[in-house]
Amino acid sequence: MDALDRQLTSAFDGKVVRKDLLHRIKKGTNVPTFVLEFLLARFCASDDPAEIDAGMEAVLATLQDNYVRPDEANAAQSKVATKGKHRFIDKVHVRFVEKEKRHWASLENFNSQRIAVGEKFYRDNDRLLEGGIWAEVTLAHNAIEEDDYAFYIEDLRPIQLSRFDFEQYAEGRKAFSRDEWLDAIMRSVGLEPAKLSKRVKLHFIARLAPLVEPNYNYIELGPRGTGKSYFFSEFSPYATLISGGQATKATLFYNNARRKVGLVGYWDTVAFDEVGGIKVRDPDTIQIMKDFMANGRFSRGAEVIADASLSFVGNIDLSVEQVVNSTEYDLFQPLPPELDLAVMDRFAAYIPGWEMPKNSSEFLTNRYGFITDYLAEAFHYQFKHTNRYEEVSRRIRLGKAIEGRDEKGIKKTVAAFLKILHPDSGATDEEFEEYVAYATECRRRVKEQMNKRKPDDEFARINLSYFGASGEEIVVFCPESRDALATQQPERRRLNQDETEETTKPRAARPDPVKAEPSAAPVQPSVDEARVEAAAAEPQEQHFTILYGDTGHSYESIMGPYIRGAKAVTIEDPYIRLPHQIQNFVRFCETCLKSGTVKSIDLITGYDDKTQLAYISEKIEDLKQSLLEMDVVLSVKLNPNMHDREIRLDNGWVIKIGRGLDFYQRPGSWFEIGTNDLSLRKCLETKVDIFKTAN
Repeated sequence: MDALDRQLTSAFDGKVVRKDLLHRIKKGTNVPTFVLEFLLARFCASDDPAEIDAGMEAVLATLQDNYVRPDEANAAQSKVATKGKHRFIDKVHVRFVEKEKRHWASLENFNSQRIAVGEKFYRDNDRLLEGGIWAEVTLAHNAIEEDDYAFYIEDLRPIQLSRFDFEQYAEGRKAFSRDEWLDAIMRSVGLEPAKLSKRVKLHFIARLAPLVEPNYNYIELGPRGTGKSYFFSEFSPYATLISGGQATKATLFYNNARRKVGLVGYWDTVAFDEVGGIKVRDPDTIQIMKDFMANGRFSRGAEVIADASLSFVGNIDLSVEQVVNSTEYDLFQPLPPELDLAVMDRFAAYIPGWEMPKNSSEFLTNRYGFITDYLAEAFHYQFKHTNRYEEVSRRIRLGKAIEGRDEKGIKKTVAAFLKILHPDSGATDEEFEEYVAYATECRRRVKEQMNKRKPDDEFARINLSYFGASGEEIVVFCPESRDALATQQPERRRLNQDETEETTKPRAARPDPVKAEPSAAPVQPSVDEARVEAAAAEPQEQHFTILYGDTGHSYESIMGPYIRGAKAVTIEDPYIRLPHQIQNFVRFCETCLKSGTVKSIDLITGYDDKTQLAYISEKIEDLKQSLLEMDVVLSVKLNPNMHDREIRLDNGWVIKIGRGLDFYQRPGSWFEIGTNDLSLRKCLETKVDIFKTAN
């Protein structure tokens, strides 16, 4: 034991566990962390190595005998029928069936929807009716043939505290300094604080914020494998994780048919994993989400008030340094178009997930930490029963650039930090100022990215600041974008003279890379809209890289603005020979036709052998004839030894694409999305250079 271990075991005897034991057993099972620690606390509450080894064997034996796996459901039912009863560890749900006027229980992995349950169980454990709870449950077999059920619950013991003493928890906190308590929290989530920087520790605390602060909304985007979803899938039984798929208003908010509140009414936190893949069929879902994120209430035939926090976590594949220095991209890039500026503005914080360490055994602790269930109960109690917002409002002084939602987001973040790190009392001025600076930075990150997207100055007041204890005003910056001119002073999209109203829609997930407008541009414009823009502004030279896996790049989006006005187009590309390459060339010709001015296309390409030449000639001849019908002449010159790739236009523009026209990934199937619309097809990495030469 080190000093912190001794402090924890002294102040919270019976409520801590050695985290290395959890790591040892976790790797071999898919049971939630709080279930494993429940068993470890029962069997391994000792410092004696021999007792610990014996306890570990008991834990494994209990899991082997009592934990039901989905593929073992039939065997589990048979065991109950044969033995008469058996104890299981599983998640138990209870639902009321209106037609039968009675309650039925079900176990998640037992595969029976009609398990009889006594009133005392769901009366004493409300959450059985509100999403279910993990429990030790004794199932008995019902031998009465006249009954319409085969099993009933004989006993049920929730795997979470039956009661929680917050005063004892707060009193125990007084034995620790702030930094010691911060380290204790880190160890409780399984990490060794000595291997983490102070800033990274604050990021982890920010991840916990929605578990203690009602109606707190945040987003974290970063690389894969940094544990973004762990806190919602395993850390707390009061959080639920929606892993991709569809988010419907009935599931999330209110089911009109059943007159039943959705997930936001039952959970402290609803987290959306892989947020970039969220599919929203009904636009009403997003509108209700906006209302709920703003004030914790919404109306769907009935006025509903709920406290749930919404967390959005996902991956960002682009280089953050490139994004903040780009006029086209922003750090909200992975979000689907449905999550527009109005949703983004409701985020209290944007946690920089790219600063978080990858999951690795080198960061895991072998020291003591709180039993996860105990800490989760402490957070749940504060979520429901404590309010630190007024305390924060009394102490904080924010600068003039802070607007309504900025102020609310910053204050709620600071309130969450106080709940987690100072459950017993307030923080010192120095500590409080540290939380304010961090909260302001996380809110500024939200506002900077919205400012890049918006074509006007609605979100231009990005220099968020606060007044320190000395009375000095301190402007807070985000470290990744502090020196990035494209983020600090984004260009504004020129409005067409005949436009009377500017759209505020966000652009598609991948923007048009050749446009000089900022990333606030709306979804990729249609051909007619693009023509109007081209008339208003001459296209500019472009030099950029298309990254591997990027989407949103079509021939029209890259080359369309430069082909307009050209009459003759010459393309040199040695690889117009395979079927998919010829199809790409057909698409390029279609792009030329859409300009409305091209009259001739000259292709210079190569081939490998005579068989290939015969195939090329046959397909090109079909294309020639169809172009003639559109009043465009196609000429083809074959050069088997050529290597250069470029497109020359008679209006002076030259377009060089490193891979030529063939820069798209081959689809896994020719029946998947992106097969026909190249803007939806993933790309290979290639450089694009577009410049003008003297005519």
